[in-house]
Amino acid sequence: MKNTALTHIHEALGAKLVEFAGYSMPVQYEGVNAEHETVRNGVGVFDVSHMGEFLIEGDNALQLIQKVTSNDAEKLQVGDAQYSCFPNEDGGIVDDLICYRIKEKTYLLVVNASNIDKDWNWISKFNKSIGANMRNISEGYSLLAIQGPKAVDAMQSLTSVDLSAIKFYTFKIADFAGIANVIISATGYTGSGGFEIYCKNDEVEQVWNKVFDAGANFGIKPIGLAARDTLRLEMGYCLYGNDINDATSPIEAGLGWITKFSKCFVNDKFLKKQKEVGVIKKLVAFELTERGIPRHDYDIVDANGNKIGIVTSGTMSPSLKKGIGMGYVPKDFSKRGTEIFIQVRKKQLAATIVKLPFYKG
Repeated sequence: MKNTALTHIHEALGAKLVEFAGYSMPVQYEGVNAEHETVRNGVGVFDVSHMGEFLIEGDNALQLIQKVTSNDAEKLQVGDAQYSCFPNEDGGIVDDLICYRIKEKTYLLVVNASNIDKDWNWISKFNKSIGANMRNISEGYSLLAIQGPKAVDAMQSLTSVDLSAIKFYTFKIADFAGIANVIISATGYTGSGGFEIYCKNDEVEQVWNKVFDAGANFGIKPIGLAARDTLRLEMGYCLYGNDINDATSPIEAGLGWITKFSKCFVNDKFLKKQKEVGVIKKLVAFELTERGIPRHDYDIVDANGNKIGIVTSGTMSPSLKKGIGMGYVPKDFSKRGTEIFIQVRKKQLAATIVKLPFYKG
C-alpha cells in the first residue's frame, strides 16, 4: 500500500486506517457520527491526497478537454472550476472529475484515486491526434479538504486572500500557511462550505500543522473517509464505483446538467438521443419510512416483492436520523412520492422517492 505524506500523523492520532485505492487512508478517528457533526456544525479536515491530478497544457489543451469531457470547458475563465465526467464509447462513464482553469492554456483535472491509471490511458488515447501537453502530477501533490461553516473564519489568518470571496467552484492561487502558490479552491463534496488546499507533498505537513493551530479555537478536528461518505450522500453527490460507473450514463444518473451538447465530445450523439427519447432506468433518492439502514447492493423491490433495482449508496443519515439512499429503478418508479421497498436481510422496509438533497442545512 502507498502512504500519503501525512500517514504518520494519522497513525499518531490513532486513526483507523484502511486500504482505499491502493493507499492506507484514515477511515475514522473518533467515530463517523461525531466527525460528521463536526463538519456540519464546525470545521474538519480531510486528507484526500490519494486523488489524482493531471495538468493539460498548451495550444491544444482546451480541444482535448472538450473532446473527452461532457461539460463545456470553454465557459471556464481563469480561476473557475467545473464538475464534469468522461463519457465512454458505450454510453457509460469512465470517471467524474473537476476541471480547473489555472492559466489561459493550462488546466488541472482532478480525478478519483481508484481511476488514475484508467483515466490517464483514456485521455492519452484521444490526445494522440490532438497533441496537448499532458503531465500526471498525482504522486507529487497533496490535497486537504477543510470543510464546515467555520472553515473560513478559522483559516483566514493563514492567507492574505479573502477566503469569503472564493465562491463555490472558483479558486485562487495564493500564499497559505507560509507556503507560496497554493491552490485554494471551493469545490467541496460535503455541502457545508469550506475549501481545499493543493500543495506539494513536502509542504503539506507544515500546512496541516498550521491549519490545526489556526483552528484550535474553532474546535477543528481530523475527519476520516467514512464521514466523507455520509456527508456527500446527504447531499446526493454521486460516488464513482457506487452511483456511477462504466455502465451508467450521465443521463441515467441525473447528470444531464453537466452534459452539454453545444460541443462535440465522446459519444455525444448517443447521449443526446438518450436525453431526447428518455431513459429506461433512473438514479433516484429515497428515504426509509420505517427504521432500518439501506446499504450498497441491497435489492429494491416493488409492493409484490419483485426486484426492480439496486441500492447504489445507503446509510443511516447522522443529520436526519433516518435511513437514506440512492439507487437505480425503472422510470415508472422514479417519480417523487412513489413507494418502494428495500430488502434489508429478510425484511422489506418501506421507502419513498424524494428530491435531493436530503440535507438542506
